[in-house]
Amino acid sequence: MKYNGEHLFYGELGHFLAILSLIASLIATIAYFKASRNKLLEEQRGWIKFARLAFAVETVSVLGIFVLMYLIIANHYHEYYYAWNHSSRSLEKQYLFASFWEGQEGSFMLWNTWHCLLGWILIWRSKKWEAPVMTVVSFAQFCIATMLLGIYVGSLKIGSNPFALLRHELDAPMLVSNPDYLQFPKVFEGNDLNAALQNYWMVIHPPILFLGFASTVVPFAYAMGGLIKNDHTWVKASIPWAAFSGAVLGTGIMMGAAWAYEALNFGGYWAWDPVENASLVPWLVMIAGLHTNIVYKSSGYSLKSTYLFYILSFSLVLYSSFLTKSGILGDTSVHAFTEKDTSAQLISFVLVCFIPAMVLFFYRSKSIPTIKKEESTYSREFWMFIGALVLFLAAIIIIAKTSIPVYNKVLGTNVAMPEDTLFSYNQVQIFIAIILGILTAVTQYFKYKNTDSKTFYKKISVPTIIALVISLCISFIGNINYTDKGAGFMVAIHVAMFAAVYAVVANAAYIWIGLKGKMKSAGASIAHIGFGLALVGILISSSRKAVLSQNTTGIALLPKSKDYDPQENITLFKGVKTDMGKYDVTYTRDTLNTSNRKQYFELQFVSKDGKENFSIYPDLINNNKGMEGRSANPDNKHYWNRDIFVYVSAAQDGKKDDTSQFKPVEMQPGDSAFYSNGIIVMNSVVKDLDSLKQKLLPGEVGIGMNMTVIAKDGMQYKAMPEIALKDNQLRQIPDTVIAQSLIIKFNKLTDPAIGKIELGIKEDQSIQDIITLKVYLFPFIGLLWIGIIIMVAGFVISIVHRVRTGLKLSASVK
Repeated sequence: MKYNGEHLFYGELGHFLAILSLIASLIATIAYFKASRNKLLEEQRGWIKFARLAFAVETVSVLGIFVLMYLIIANHYHEYYYAWNHSSRSLEKQYLFASFWEGQEGSFMLWNTWHCLLGWILIWRSKKWEAPVMTVVSFAQFCIATMLLGIYVGSLKIGSNPFALLRHELDAPMLVSNPDYLQFPKVFEGNDLNAALQNYWMVIHPPILFLGFASTVVPFAYAMGGLIKNDHTWVKASIPWAAFSGAVLGTGIMMGAAWAYEALNFGGYWAWDPVENASLVPWLVMIAGLHTNIVYKSSGYSLKSTYLFYILSFSLVLYSSFLTKSGILGDTSVHAFTEKDTSAQLISFVLVCFIPAMVLFFYRSKSIPTIKKEESTYSREFWMFIGALVLFLAAIIIIAKTSIPVYNKVLGTNVAMPEDTLFSYNQVQIFIAIILGILTAVTQYFKYKNTDSKTFYKKISVPTIIALVISLCISFIGNINYTDKGAGFMVAIHVAMFAAVYAVVANAAYIWIGLKGKMKSAGASIAHIGFGLALVGILISSSRKAVLSQNTTGIALLPKSKDYDPQENITLFKGVKTDMGKYDVTYTRDTLNTSNRKQYFELQFVSKDGKENFSIYPDLINNNKGMEGRSANPDNKHYWNRDIFVYVSAAQDGKKDDTSQFKPVEMQPGDSAFYSNGIIVMNSVVKDLDSLKQKLLPGEVGIGMNMTVIAKDGMQYKAMPEIALKDNQLRQIPDTVIAQSLIIKFNKLTDPAIGKIELGIKEDQSIQDIITLKVYLFPFIGLLWIGIIIMVAGFVISIVHRVRTGLKLSASVK
């Protein structure tokens, strides 16, 4: 059958390029391996030339796949399952790239693309190490290429074809039987991008994160090349690459934290989510490897540790991919892919890299240079090694807890995470932070080999005193008094504050004391200052984080649950100023943006002292991908010393149809009547009040029923339904108790002798737009983001310095 409107050439060419990429990467792997093992220079050059040609074909294939897939998504060719499932015609154009890497296949394409770019830089720069290093890179390319095949070998499916057709992937006979299936409304529109990913951070965060993931292959490849050739001179060349990997992967991780802070509603930037952890752990191990690498270059110690850390860092990146893409995490993470079970292939990828590397490591272990003499405890290399071990210990603890779903699946157990997941991590990691902060502060004051103790204490004493004074001021003047987890944890926070400030002060001082102000050589110190400053920001913003939205109205739209506490979510009625502690808040209006399908709420905050007056615009977007309800996107008001973080936790649309009816109730003064949330008391019948006269027309006489509405939570509200009389004509003037969604009106006089009347009472959920807000205060959270920027800047300065130094040495040798 011929299907109308299909563009099959794109898919056919794309699948051909996927197969070509697989073959070319395998050929490049074999050719580079032959070159690395060949002793004859002429033959070695021949193999390298052939390998480069294969790698060029692979690069063209990978870039071709990338471009074709983007064209398919951008042109809404929904005959392709991937384009249909991850985008829609109504999706804003800036999110088309986010659609590209929402799915597994797109993330693998992104990873492969970065490998190609890094590969060409290695071909250009790695010189004698090109063959062994590119053997490993090309093999990694081959493994990734298998993930994009989507072919069957017997009953075993290898990879997932990003160019698979919708009518082949969905079990929907109507698609196969109808030549015009592309015009079906659901097919024509597309299945859309996940609502939580429709954020600008998701356009830039994944490419940076995957560049970080991809870059870990380079130190791993150098280590594997050294083991294969039994040559350990690679350590100088690997340091800039390890620093690059640390900088980029760290940046990618913190971009994810920024996305979580701006787009998710858990009220923070880090939740120890399994996928957050799985990306953090390789970074921790890479930083450990970078430090032991520097130790070996400068002192001859810690080469075995460097080998081990680089092997583990890349292996943990692969394990991270297994956790994220295998579906094993299920719904325990907002980042995980769950639609395709590729666990067998992914775990094979992990094992085929990790096991040979470890076998080779132990095989070569005796020939790896080591110094038998123990390091002096007054040497820089000793404390750098201790710091690397602490980083590695932190990584082990985090990955062990993160892997609980894996243990459960493999062992058939049902181990549950602690109820307070955040604290289960924080109670351990805060002590890691203390040790790292202090080591970061003091280590650079030691010299390699040995340091005179008197000189060391003389140099470090002033920064120590300054840091102690500053940290005490922050702790006590800044009122760091976090008692939620007990006195022991609060003491740990104060000690960690000292350690963080110590890292900042001591490294800033070292730039002048040790480096004489030479900023070009200060990359490590600057990175350490950034680390310390980020840690200060984390400690202050977390320990002094406060809920501002204490519910003063007593009204809740939702019942109490794990994720919703009515006491911490203030209810706002449209147009009604509401007391929220330091601020008066007014829900002024809301608008629906048809381009991004978000409902924005304008909220006006006015401080009681009159010094602050600002508007903030959180929004709601309808969930998709089979999820019900709406997702909240927070908004923030940034000050130099704090953020006010706001999101809409619940909303009631007053524009819906009113289907409720007035219920007749007979009452006289002193009587009460029940409604669903409390009682209504009739106090008295009044007339000639000024409030009545304001509503009367000329010649009318007003009579009001003075009533009190008492809600179940004890809150009381006044109501005054009225009637206006003129020439035996009666006009009803109902009163509305917005907070209780009540309308009360006069129906008729039933017994004049005792003053009994009939009232109409209606509980009308359509009378008002209502929202509930969760509002947090994050003091000094800007220090976190500034610290990250400074840390990355330190990495960059260090990389540039080492590359330039290497170029000068190469030029002098020539």
